[in-house]
Amino acid sequence: MSKTFNEAMDFRHACKLFDENKKISDKDIREILEAGRKSPSSFGMEPWKFLVITNEELKAKIRPYCWNQPQITSCSHLVVVLAAIESVKVESGIPAKRFLRREMPKEKLDFYIDLYAKHLQKTLECDENILCWTARQTYIAAANMMTCAATLGIDSCPIEGLEKENVERVLNLDTKKYQLSLILPFGYRVDEQSSQLRLDFDEVVEFIN
Repeated sequence: MSKTFNEAMDFRHACKLFDENKKISDKDIREILEAGRKSPSSFGMEPWKFLVITNEELKAKIRPYCWNQPQITSCSHLVVVLAAIESVKVESGIPAKRFLRREMPKEKLDFYIDLYAKHLQKTLECDENILCWTARQTYIAAANMMTCAATLGIDSCPIEGLEKENVERVLNLDTKKYQLSLILPFGYRVDEQSSQLRLDFDEVVEFIN
């Protein structure tokens, strides 16, 4: 039974160990991935790719480069979230294609491309800067996937504790096109969730009238 949004937020936690005997259905994992695919992104560039790994041998090869965390191999589906590099560059032609999904005359397209290039001038100067920009956007998609999973009673654990270059090597990534942003294991918890600890509402929210 699906949970409400607030129930899902209370349910979700960083699951440290998954039940290896419970697998996520194809229907549910597709729904989770759709939440990522439909997420908002700057200029509508959708600068991400999601690698979904269920191969146990491959998960085992990745685990040593993720601080040997058991989530990597005990999860049902290991989602590797990649940040786009090449496709956001103006010269790739992809930004123009993204803009043209909404039909527009050439002069309007030229206006948007010029705006895009000027606004992101420093960002697009090097791949390192691009990664900083696109990786931040992948976190929007990751958050939506985790919350979607929680509404379905499925656990997750965002993982940044990893050796980026080594994981990229295991996955044989072309890092000119995509680079590793974070890893998201999905599955079902073994242990009960510990109490959720959060700052009080008034500590993190300030209304300015």
